Amino acid sequence: MSLCAECFTRATTRDTTSTCSRSQAGGACDCGDSNVMRESGFCRRHQIKSSSNIPCVPKDLLMMSEFVLPRFIFCLIQYLREGYNEPAADVPSEKDLSKVLQLLEPQISFLEDLTKMGGAMRSVLTQVLTNQQNYKDLTSGLGENTCAKKSHEKYLIALKSSGLTYPEDKLVYGIQEPSAGTSTLAVQGFAGATGTLGQLDSSDEEDQDGSQGLGKRKRVKLSSSTKDQSIMDVLKHKSFLEELLFWTIKYEFPQKMVTFLLNMLPDQEYKVAFTKTFVQHYAFIMKTLKKSHESDTMSNRIVHISVQLFSNEELARQVTEECQLLDIMVTVLLYMMESCLIKSELQDEENSLHVVVNCGEALLKNNTYWPLVSDFINILSHQSVAKKFLEDHGLLVTWMNFVSFFQGMNLNKRELNEHVEFESQTYYAAFAAELEACAQPMWGLLSHCKVRETQEYTRNVVRYCLEALQDWFDAINFVDEPAPNQVTFHLPLHRYYAMFLSKAVKCQELDLDSVLPDQEMLMKLMIHPLQIQASLAEIHSNMWVRNGLQIKGQAMTYVQSHFCNSMIDPDIYLLQVCASRLDPDYFISSVFERFKVVDLLTMASQHQNTVLDAEHERSMLEGALTFLVILLSLRLHLGMSDDEILRAEMVAQLCMNDRTHSSLLDLIPENPNPKSGIIPGSYSFESVLSAVADFKAPVFEPGGSMQQGMYTPKAEVWDQEFDPVMVILRTVYRRDVQSAMDRYTAFLKQNGKFPGNPWPPYKKRTPLHPSYKGLMRLLHCKTLHIVLFTLLYKILMDHQNLSEHVLCMVLYLIELGLENSADEESDEEASVCGPERCHDSWFPGSNLVANMRHFINYVRVRVPETAPEVKRDSPASTSSDSLGSLQNSGTAQVFSLVAERRKKFQEIINRSSNEANQVVRPKTSSKWSAPGSAPQLTTAILEIKESILSLLIKLHHKLSGKQNSYYPPWLDDIEILIQPEIPKYSHGDGITAVERILLKAALQSRMNKRIIEEICRKVTPPVPPRKVTAAEKKTLDKEERRQKARERQQKLLAEFASRQKSFMETAMDVDSPENDIPMEITTAEPQVSEAVYDCVICGQSGPSSEDRPTGLVVLLQASSVLGQCRDNTEPKKLPITEEEQIYPWDTCAAVHDVRLSLLQRYFKDSSCLLAVSIGWEGGVYVQTCGHTLHIDCHKSYMESLRNDQVLQGFSVDKGEFTCPLCRQFANSVLPCYPGSNMENNLWHRPSNKSLQDLIKEVEELQGRPGAFPVSISSETNLSKEMESVMKDIKNTTQKKYRDYSKTPGSPDNDFLFMYSVARTNLELELIHRGGNLCSGGASTAGKRSCLNQLFHVLALHMRLYSIDSEFNPWRKLTQLEEMNSQLGNEEQQPEVPILYHDVTSLLLIQILMMPQPLRKDHFTCIVKVLFALLYTQALAALSVKCNEEDRSAWKHTGALKKNTCDAEKSYKVLLSFVISELSKGKLYHEEGAQECAMVSPIAWSSESMEKYLQDFCLPFLRITSLLQHHLFGEDLPSCQEEEEFSVLSSCLGLLPTFYQTEHPFISASCLDWPVPAFDIIAQWCSEINSFTERHAEQGKALLIQESRWKLPHLLQLPENYNTIFQYYHRKTCSVCTKVPKDPAVCLVCGTFVCLKGLCCKQQSYCECVLHSQNCGAGTGIFLLVNASVIIIIRGHRFCLWGSVYLDAHGEEDRDLRRGKPLYICKERYKVLEQQWISHTFDHINKRWGPHYNGL
Repeated sequence: MSLCAECFTRATTRDTTSTCSRSQAGGACDCGDSNVMRESGFCRRHQIKSSSNIPCVPKDLLMMSEFVLPRFIFCLIQYLREGYNEPAADVPSEKDLSKVLQLLEPQISFLEDLTKMGGAMRSVLTQVLTNQQNYKDLTSGLGENTCAKKSHEKYLIALKSSGLTYPEDKLVYGIQEPSAGTSTLAVQGFAGATGTLGQLDSSDEEDQDGSQGLGKRKRVKLSSSTKDQSIMDVLKHKSFLEELLFWTIKYEFPQKMVTFLLNMLPDQEYKVAFTKTFVQHYAFIMKTLKKSHESDTMSNRIVHISVQLFSNEELARQVTEECQLLDIMVTVLLYMMESCLIKSELQDEENSLHVVVNCGEALLKNNTYWPLVSDFINILSHQSVAKKFLEDHGLLVTWMNFVSFFQGMNLNKRELNEHVEFESQTYYAAFAAELEACAQPMWGLLSHCKVRETQEYTRNVVRYCLEALQDWFDAINFVDEPAPNQVTFHLPLHRYYAMFLSKAVKCQELDLDSVLPDQEMLMKLMIHPLQIQASLAEIHSNMWVRNGLQIKGQAMTYVQSHFCNSMIDPDIYLLQVCASRLDPDYFISSVFERFKVVDLLTMASQHQNTVLDAEHERSMLEGALTFLVILLSLRLHLGMSDDEILRAEMVAQLCMNDRTHSSLLDLIPENPNPKSGIIPGSYSFESVLSAVADFKAPVFEPGGSMQQGMYTPKAEVWDQEFDPVMVILRTVYRRDVQSAMDRYTAFLKQNGKFPGNPWPPYKKRTPLHPSYKGLMRLLHCKTLHIVLFTLLYKILMDHQNLSEHVLCMVLYLIELGLENSADEESDEEASVCGPERCHDSWFPGSNLVANMRHFINYVRVRVPETAPEVKRDSPASTSSDSLGSLQNSGTAQVFSLVAERRKKFQEIINRSSNEANQVVRPKTSSKWSAPGSAPQLTTAILEIKESILSLLIKLHHKLSGKQNSYYPPWLDDIEILIQPEIPKYSHGDGITAVERILLKAALQSRMNKRIIEEICRKVTPPVPPRKVTAAEKKTLDKEERRQKARERQQKLLAEFASRQKSFMETAMDVDSPENDIPMEITTAEPQVSEAVYDCVICGQSGPSSEDRPTGLVVLLQASSVLGQCRDNTEPKKLPITEEEQIYPWDTCAAVHDVRLSLLQRYFKDSSCLLAVSIGWEGGVYVQTCGHTLHIDCHKSYMESLRNDQVLQGFSVDKGEFTCPLCRQFANSVLPCYPGSNMENNLWHRPSNKSLQDLIKEVEELQGRPGAFPVSISSETNLSKEMESVMKDIKNTTQKKYRDYSKTPGSPDNDFLFMYSVARTNLELELIHRGGNLCSGGASTAGKRSCLNQLFHVLALHMRLYSIDSEFNPWRKLTQLEEMNSQLGNEEQQPEVPILYHDVTSLLLIQILMMPQPLRKDHFTCIVKVLFALLYTQALAALSVKCNEEDRSAWKHTGALKKNTCDAEKSYKVLLSFVISELSKGKLYHEEGAQECAMVSPIAWSSESMEKYLQDFCLPFLRITSLLQHHLFGEDLPSCQEEEEFSVLSSCLGLLPTFYQTEHPFISASCLDWPVPAFDIIAQWCSEINSFTERHAEQGKALLIQESRWKLPHLLQLPENYNTIFQYYHRKTCSVCTKVPKDPAVCLVCGTFVCLKGLCCKQQSYCECVLHSQNCGAGTGIFLLVNASVIIIIRGHRFCLWGSVYLDAHGEEDRDLRRGKPLYICKERYKVLEQQWISHTFDHINKRWGPHYNGL
């Protein structure tokens, strides 16, 4: 069903579980067509019935189009005829074809546009396309027109070259056109066709790849006597539509043509005509598809058309009746497969007459048949069509014939000598072919056989299936033994038969026996499925290891969820049916013979296996027993309802692992046919899921790996429903069984139900359907009882090759037998048939309950002469005595499984041959000789004297390791016998299992109860110690040594794990930016004077010296995160309509840019570059993992990385590497400055110097460049490294982000860049702390802070640029100047007034100009001086913000208090002074619109003014406190938000120590003026006044600095993903105005970009890469609209981050494949934002790759 986006979104009812896959290929919307969808699902527009009073289009209006269109379409067809040239044999002509199509694009687009004009135009087009007269007149080529003639000739040539004939030539073929209604299949011919092999065929369409690697497997062609020319070869075109489709096929379905043909479909008349034309060309489509080089693309386009035609039941029925659709489809499929048949090598290689498809052919390998099979499945989903198919015997015969081509394909032969040279990967083609071509049509047919009335259909299928199977057995010459070392996993005929049998019994109430064949046929039927089960065990036992990995792949695919219910399930069901009807002894012995473990089943301690190596015996025995358990336990087709099956499947999958909703849907085998049984996401699925599982919401691991929403089994499911048999059946990997058991163990321990290692629990089974009751006879046959007895005895005697698993399965089988035993014991003797049975004397009857207590005294065994039993029995007298004494109780038992099977087989054969009067069949194989034929065997008699019950009790003692450990529980508590279901027995190990079995045995029979009590009464003698032979000792020693080695290994591993854990805890906290354990870089031991560093490469510790400097591993990256801060709290939303657009004028970066350009317009450039900071966009952020290394060690490490050929996720040439210790990504090394701790302590000591003295000292120090401890003139290693790291820092960001000067390359520019790096790092750390310092404590980066080292590097380079003391801002801040100094430079641009300077920038300039390390009192002095300036700026900004009235009021009140003692610390006095000073200029003049915008509307109170001043100053105080924390190592105090100002100012030493905290805190009390306040303020204001004389507007704008930036955020995304998808996936690219193939949206700024779009490429950079450089300085976060995935670009690398949109079950839907509705996951988005802000993309995301600028 296809819907357009509008109808999909407008649909009134839509299930939330509905899925939609989005297609760009066009098509007709089915909304409104009740043949395709229910009316309740129509959209609102289509629900309104089309009323009959729609006005008709006037005739005159359409006349022109009716006249022009035939000629236009004819013209198009002529072009297509002219342009087509048959491709030469070797050169494909795709180029020529695409040229023609390019020429015709405007014409086809024109037609496409016409179809969009509505119904009227479409009906005109339909008339033109289907009018036969028009076509005849225009295209016949009979007139004078030579051009038309030539074109007609080309058309005929094209027909001929396609292997088609024009009906005019039909006299040559002698074939009449079929009249409608007659079936065109020559059924009788087909039935024999398989057998007759024709000659090798070499027609051009088939030998293209025939020679490749087929070796001697020649291709077989069926005799073509039956070819139905009318379907395959004749094509007559009677209208434009027909020829247009012909050329569409010939040109391999060009997209434009397909879209035009589909867009016409809403016209009903056209729909019918087009469907008939499509069917008419079906054979031709198949031929073109086979030849095509682009079969994938072509397949998709064919299906796009056919799915729209055949989904409509009414249309499909009509075409089936009128055009023989079914006949055509089946015939076409048959002919298609005929081209790749080879002789089957199964069974009788020389004389086999069976042919199978060759899976190596391109046809199968590339799934070329897929569109045709898909159509067939599609039409079979319609009941009316399927009924027709099931009623037509001819079609069924042909179809079975088709299915038999797949029977026995891809035969595997076991390599016995050397490894296979070439591992063929064709097996997947074989599995896909069987699933798609055989199984899916089967499920389609089965879905219509659900009720009693359809019994006849089932009988038909079963009948023809059995006939086909009989033909197959005859063709491969099969008698009774399968050929050894061969297996094929493909038996579709068996599976058809099995599934129709199952349906017949389950739904149609048919009697099973009425559809079963005779015993002989059943014996044949069971052989091959049983062979597969045995081969599975062989493959898992590594017996096929020489066949390579592909054989394991086959074994896994066979049981994999998409295949299992079409493969292993029907096979096991068929075996269950055979077992229920055949003699149980025969069946059991067949199983053990197939699994090659017959020789192992002897009481003797040694044996010889003629067909199996000793190393494989244990796993093959486990395989055989496990198979029997599955065969007897599984009830999938034997009585379980659909809901029970679903529940069992779900529990099995959930027990293996927690699952996501989508993987559960995928893993639970469903009927592959969409219209049958359980629909994915249906109500029953959801209700069962909620009943058995709990949902675990998606969580985030600190490592950044995104968890999906998971379902985990409920406790009661583990308790009551865990079924190990189902788990074993459904596991693809053996480790999953172990995983399920581990989880089960963990559950029992957690709930205190069982402390040890439990065994798989025994689960009660659903009751059997009466038809299959015979299956339980297997549990009650002597052969099985002998096997169980033998195995129990061997386990008790510790014979080799027996495992706990074997014991577990033996006990399981005994328990199954007890659960399913007949209630009465009276008929025990009835089953004994006659004295001639060789093992009747083993057990008296066939009932397990009775046989359990039967004691077996002596057994005669065949053993090798070396066996210990022979030596024991050597004295002849004892032997004969014992034999003599045995005479009355019968001789010692002998038992041979093979002989038993042979005899049974002969009985059955003779029975059927007597009836059919045939000769007895000869034995075909001598390979399977009975044990004992080998000459070196001798007979020995063993004394056993045990029964199954006694063996079980002894086993209990053995397992518990205590003598007499078993005590019958009913002796203490008689209640147990009345109420046997005791929870204590439901979970446990082997001991529990034995106790449970003994209890059940006692319950079933009083005799057993008594015997158990008797056995327990006898004091069990201790088990005699066996003499250990030398060989056994050797193996025991080996085992012991192995065990010890394993224990040692475990110990080592545990130790290593704990070390690793402790290392992770201390060293690696990369992945979690929060809650780190701080680890200081320097070891703070007081007795060591110098800081000591550990090199993580050479492991040596020592100080960093000038000759051998140590460095910190750092990552330098350009960042624009700061620039994304905005001044309003309202988050920006991602635009989802044309009106919503984002303009970046209010971002921090934009505001700072405007400010700098404004300053540069009016002031001297060099002065401007000292007045601001840059780095808001493209600033360099430095981060470290905290590990240090010697710089020379680092160089050699880089050299080794360069020589390492392993593909790394980083570029060594760009200096990138991973930290050798913690593997964190890095790209530079920051040298550690050599310095001592003691020296630091001296610098920290407070001095009692006055502020004035300190100011002078600061000025002097700044003027002395030589005072730096490292002399610049002498080049040391350290200074070289510092220079190189500075280069790295500069190269980290682009030139445009560091060059703001008007004169390129000016030193002022470098100066600005360097102190801005420090600013960027401080600002970013502040953001990481949440924008304030309330939390206090050490840096959140903890050990990862490298600001101290960075400051040393920056200071060293800053001091190379000594500022001329005349221009040093320090002078202006601390000294009063003479007024006349300003007058001399009128002609030059003035310097930036000090009140326009950015105070934080000044702070960094002053500190970096000082010699390092800095003294604390100098630092405090600089802060005090700058705070005075900042406060003045705040007052000036406040004065501009308020209105004239407020100003005059404040000016007046402040002036009164000017002469009081603390006037300099009163903001009112200072404000009034600032206002009066600034009033001298024109700053407050020009009251107008501009000012109204700036003036704040609120009325100012003293509280709000104080708050404004504090808010203005806080950003500076925060940065300064952080700086102090890093330079001097002082901790930051934590505080409440409202006290942040006072706490920080006292921490910085701005508040006098004696200051008493008054309740209303006054910010002005922090002021400490270096010179009289009013004088210096007057000086500063005069600079402003001289500027505002000319530029009052700009003067005002520059005073008001926005300092309260909010934290940066990504754009807010809408709740539902569909809103993004609908808007962006059709949005056109602004560059080329086309809709991009891969649209993407930047989540930082909302820009729409083309991923990989060549149209937007600039200088070899694609748009996403370019945008990441412009928007994020190299970091880009993009949402890929068509995939719902987020992609991160970081420099030259990129990675897929994951998705922030999840479905209702907490899962991603990458590439929108599942089509589920998606909703925003806020937690994930927060994680993404956090990684962006904290710059940790490189560390947390592991899978990076280079993008080569191509994104």
